[in-house]
Amino acid sequence: MSSPSPRAPLADRIEELLAPGGPLPIVAAGDPVLRAGTVRYDGQLGPALLARFVEALRVTMHAAPGVGLAAPQVGVELRIAVIEDPAPVPEEVRVARGRVPQPFRVLVNPSYEPVGSAPAAFFEGCLSVPGYQAVVTRHAEVRLTGEDEHGRPLDEVFGGWPARIVQHETDHLDGMLYLDRAELRSLSANETVLERWAQPTPAVAARALNFELP
Repeated sequence: MSSPSPRAPLADRIEELLAPGGPLPIVAAGDPVLRAGTVRYDGQLGPALLARFVEALRVTMHAAPGVGLAAPQVGVELRIAVIEDPAPVPEEVRVARGRVPQPFRVLVNPSYEPVGSAPAAFFEGCLSVPGYQAVVTRHAEVRLTGEDEHGRPLDEVFGGWPARIVQHETDHLDGMLYLDRAELRSLSANETVLERWAQPTPAVAARALNFELP
């Protein structure tokens, strides 16, 4: 299914996008909307339509499944993303990656800045780049500012895997894909990651594929 016509007013395009119901189609890498950046949300949809759009993002994220989804990934150039992570991982993975459960959150007009901590590198993937993962070095801790879906201020420090999620989704809103930050020698099919690189850290992959970790 194609995205709504970019020539229609934004609210009309989102109404068209939501009309079929159910999960929204996810835009794949190569679509210009993923590289165009976004505009700040400033009430363009109105409360009712915004709530419907946020719910559609939540349903789509769950169906994919994923732990985050940004508006450009469904063809909408608004600075809005959602995150949620039940973190069903073994204890050794939780400890190594700092992966702890995150409740459903809506990020409106988010931006982040690093907090003084060492960088962290792990495999990560993207719903808009299906089938592959690569090692990405990111800030281990960030301060995220913005608003929630009700316009309430957001100013929170995220660490570990939650910090990775909010950086990944905020990057989408700036027209960036995780591959822009990835160590390309680590690029692996999902099946290979499961078979060879499922360790809590990418150290074994780095030695075998000859790339450096921070």
